Amino acid sequence: MISPRMPTNLLPARTISPVSNGCAATASPSSPSVAARPRRPSSGLQSVTGRGKFPLAAITLDDYLPMRSTEVKNRTSTDDITSLRLITAVKTPYLPDGRFDLEAYDSLINMQIEGGAEGVIVGGTTGEGHLMSWDEHIMLIGHTVNCFGSRIKVIGNTGSNSTREAVHATEQGFAVGMHAALHINPYYGKTSTEGMISHFEAVLPMGPTIIYNVPSRSAQDISPEVIVAISGYTNMAGVKECVGHERIQQYADKGITIWSGNDDECHDSRWKYGATGVISVTSNLVPGLMHSLMYKGENAMLNEKLLPLMKWLFCQPNPIAVNTALAQLGVARPVFRLPYVPLPLEKRIEFVRIVEAIGRENFVGEKEAQVLDDDDFVLISRY
Repeated sequence: MISPRMPTNLLPARTISPVSNGCAATASPSSPSVAARPRRPSSGLQSVTGRGKFPLAAITLDDYLPMRSTEVKNRTSTDDITSLRLITAVKTPYLPDGRFDLEAYDSLINMQIEGGAEGVIVGGTTGEGHLMSWDEHIMLIGHTVNCFGSRIKVIGNTGSNSTREAVHATEQGFAVGMHAALHINPYYGKTSTEGMISHFEAVLPMGPTIIYNVPSRSAQDISPEVIVAISGYTNMAGVKECVGHERIQQYADKGITIWSGNDDECHDSRWKYGATGVISVTSNLVPGLMHSLMYKGENAMLNEKLLPLMKWLFCQPNPIAVNTALAQLGVARPVFRLPYVPLPLEKRIEFVRIVEAIGRENFVGEKEAQVLDDDDFVLISRY
């Protein structure tokens, strides 16, 4: 039986610390110029976002300082993001006390680069950003930019169901150099179509942005009406779409950049329905094969070869399986932040067989895949 182990060192609760610097406005090293939407007819009230109405006594547009700097360096354009075909939603490895294992993380990022991944999502669902404090989250984005930003595009997941948190985290993410932001729609509490548009309009001026639609997690679909409404923004890079082929083709026909968010559909999405590429979990394990799937033309044979692995990776909610797999490959320590726990023994045995069928040489790491015992895993409830 797997027993939780509780370290004594505690990190701060999930809060956002203000960025402090000597500039008049927060620096956004990756933020291109703002493309404003046309103003609506005035009703005698001023709007900070272009949608909500505020009394004249409130702050006006003329008083509202832009969250960008005139001293921008290493600027990333939206076109630099829309050209990416393979983006890995990268896993975050942990030490036995629950802190980030940056040595293992750096090694995994290097393997992604060597395998042909062109971008990484930092602190996404796969990277367990929802289990991080904002301090941890922004630190990991900054670390990734500092170490790898010249070799791979760093896309920080700075989305939140709180617009205030999304705005603040995105300011911080661009301030530490991320090339683009990933934003989900407000989940759990949800909102109206107008509210969703306003939420995205609050963050789009800051820099290149990918919108993430995953109704199975957010409990609310981002409708085409929303995407079309914000598609005119210069910083609107595109959509990570998990609804399926029909939606992907609908956007592709309108010239909107789309990445498949479903690994098991990404081959057909790319070659038959107009997707630019994929934001992938599977590429954590086999980046080279996923690169081939996105770049080397239709390859039904390779796709069929990878489907058992893709289906295995989602046999339980992501990132449970990929965490288990990287531990079995010796790439990450077998440490889980709760509420995630490893896959059961029969699934761990199945993974080793899948590795043998695809070929160990195609997977990240150098150790042989092994079946770990329950007692090998460390479960952390405080970190």
